[in-house]
Amino acid sequence: MPTTKRHTGQHHREGASAECRSPKKEGQDEAIGCGKGGLSTKIHATTDALGNPTGFLLTPGQASDLEGADALLPDLKAQTLLADKAYDADERVLDPLQQAGKTAVIPPKRNRVVRRSHDQELYKERHLIENFFCKLKQFRAIATRYDKTARHFLAAIYLASTLIWLN
Repeated sequence: MPTTKRHTGQHHREGASAECRSPKKEGQDEAIGCGKGGLSTKIHATTDALGNPTGFLLTPGQASDLEGADALLPDLKAQTLLADKAYDADERVLDPLQQAGKTAVIPPKRNRVVRRSHDQELYKERHLIENFFCKLKQFRAIATRYDKTARHFLAAIYLASTLIWLN
């Protein structure tokens, strides 16, 4: 069940656009992007059928949700994928899943030319990943992104996810 959430830090500094243009030091990727709301990071995640986390990826806030799908879906072990409309992409999501013999439960986008159906009852179970993100946001360091580098922020996400899984 991949989904993404955008997390913005509490501290917005003046001149954010200048910060976005500054070169990154080698090995110090921050996964912070500039958007309308300021600096932000997206957490892409997959969970199992019980809502327990199984994979993560960080991208800058302006990145497409499909970047998370490109990275997380090849390792998907489940036979069924529940995802929101952002993942309604034939070439990057639906076709690879079909070739792997997996079922995609993704509602079609409104502007889709070729309409397709999805199991609405099964789609209701997607709330499990939303519940996981709500639990993850209970950790202040995750909700406000205290860590500068993506590596440290991702480590904090893994630690918080481990605590969620244990409870």
